[in-house]
Amino acid sequence: MGSAAGTFRFYAAALETTETPLPPQRGPYLTMSVPEPIGVVGAITPWNSPIASDAQKVAPALAAGNAVLLKPAEATPLVSLALARLVVEAGVPPALFSVLPGKGSVVGDAIVRHPAVGKVSFTGGTDTGRAIGRLAAAKFMPLTSELGGKSPTIVFDDADLDQAVAGILFGIFSSSGQSCIAGSRIFVPERIYAEFVERLVAGARRLRVGPGTDPASQVGPLATFAHRDRVAALVDRAREEGANVLCGGGIPDDPELARGAYYLPTLLDGLPNDARTCQEEIFGPVGVVLPFRDEEELIARANDTIFGLACGIWTRDYRRAWRVARRIDAGTVWINTYKQFSIATPFSGMKASGVGTDKGRDAILRYTRQKSLYWGLDEAPLPWAT
Repeated sequence: MGSAAGTFRFYAAALETTETPLPPQRGPYLTMSVPEPIGVVGAITPWNSPIASDAQKVAPALAAGNAVLLKPAEATPLVSLALARLVVEAGVPPALFSVLPGKGSVVGDAIVRHPAVGKVSFTGGTDTGRAIGRLAAAKFMPLTSELGGKSPTIVFDDADLDQAVAGILFGIFSSSGQSCIAGSRIFVPERIYAEFVERLVAGARRLRVGPGTDPASQVGPLATFAHRDRVAALVDRAREEGANVLCGGGIPDDPELARGAYYLPTLLDGLPNDARTCQEEIFGPVGVVLPFRDEEELIARANDTIFGLACGIWTRDYRRAWRVARRIDAGTVWINTYKQFSIATPFSGMKASGVGTDKGRDAILRYTRQKSLYWGLDEAPLPWAT
């Protein structure tokens, strides 16, 4: 909620201070480029961070002068409807912001196909993103998409191991792993592998599983029982692939948690990087630990995925941090931290993790069309026609 409020404040300030360039004269004329609203913009947001994702799309689109149709996820429409009430109470004319709950295959599809919609910004699954991309291409309509991930988080042998353990646990198990940027592939040097994995497993076992209404809880229930069952099935498949379950790997047996869709924080190892468990997004509290020998091998394996959303690096060597960060295919790289965000910093994905950019000061301009104006200053007629 705090992030969403901050996003609206940021784009209010960015709008007040946005300027357009006045290029130098290159002849007897003056030129200027004017950003104009697209008109109607569609925003389709996910269930795992609804209010924050809503704000990151709605605020810059409204600031650019557009009307916005927001289609929230089927599982989380209420928070988006509450946001709409707040927006109207703040003085925005109701017709400029509409929330349309419903099935993605019905409401989302109608938004993307409608001829009046001039741009769509989508956050969600890669398969849905591909389908939307095909429809957008048919309309020659700009699309921003933030899709899935299978992000590597890398520990080097000179890292502060306590800091790395805490950051990796936060990166994969916060939000119960229901995050596109979750650091779900954990690369550890062979030289410190046994020591580090022991620390990581001990930390995972200490995490407090409980309801989100309890301030002491660190890992809450998954969004739905159906999703919890899917995560459990994927862990069972990992076992069939030969994975060792280092911790977790099941539903908690605490009777007080029986009414929630809980799944224990789970760490696996013993799998090659090309195993399906290491390549497909699980979207739950499940991480896979993978040993590596040297930097070249690490880079190749970290990039050996269809995704390119995020990466974490843990090292005291700033030269190596810079070198590895530049070679990793990811839109966001955290160094000695993870899952920290600034609305002022652009966010994007590479490869199958999406196209276009969210956030950042220039997000307002991404919801505009650019028009160039030429002003003739010469009083004489154009010489060609004389």
